[in-house]
Amino acid sequence: MKFSTQEEYGLRCLLQIARSTNKNGMTIPQISQAEGLSEANVAKMLRILRMGGIIESARGHEGGYRLARTADQIRIGDVLTVLGGRLFDHEFCEKHAGEENICSHGTDCTLRHVWQTVQTAVDDVLMRLTLQDLVHPAQKPITEIKIPSTLVSTT
Repeated sequence: MKFSTQEEYGLRCLLQIARSTNKNGMTIPQISQAEGLSEANVAKMLRILRMGGIIESARGHEGGYRLARTADQIRIGDVLTVLGGRLFDHEFCEKHAGEENICSHGTDCTLRHVWQTVQTAVDDVLMRLTLQDLVHPAQKPITEIKIPSTLVSTT
């Protein structure tokens, strides 16, 4: 399982904004310098985050980018959905049909259940984790993940 560069860069830019003490937010050059990313990359990430309702912008001399809601109200799962989507969605099987138009295992696929279970576990963690948790991390990580009973071996 891999997260995209866009998701990584987007989260890094968002963390810079969340950590900023400037009430007007941060500018593209400020974020670019702090993260070592090109201004073009930062501008792209901020546009995606703004269009997704995660951040807002203000123009002018006192302008910049700031959070659209408080950090404790922004779930990391929502941010990653805006930046790149889910790991397993309804189109997943269509992308892996091989040489066929549709997957030949459409009705009896055992892998689909595995990917749906992984997605559920990932969603469970990411929807409990807020931007505030990343800005001020707790000493202990989230450790309780509910594993569906269908995947737990009883032998």
